Amino acid sequence: MRIHDHYELDFGRDDVVEVHRTDRTGAGGHPVYADDTGIVLAEISDRGEVRMLASGGQQDLPSRVRARPVQPH
Repeated sequence: MRIHDHYELDFGRDDVVEVHRTDRTGAGGHPVYADDTGIVLAEISDRGEVRMLASGGQQDLPSRVRARPVQPH
């Protein structure tokens, strides 16, 4: 899988958030993606592996999230 500029993060139960690539990289060296609010942050590898990142205190980060590449609107 290659690196894309936009992904949909699927949290299950019809909960989907679109994120775009930022200029940051995560601890694993992969690009960090954010939604328009900056609240949803995720590091997504070139293999489509997702690691959610905390954007503030007291967040309960999900462990099973799927990333699907999308074309920007």
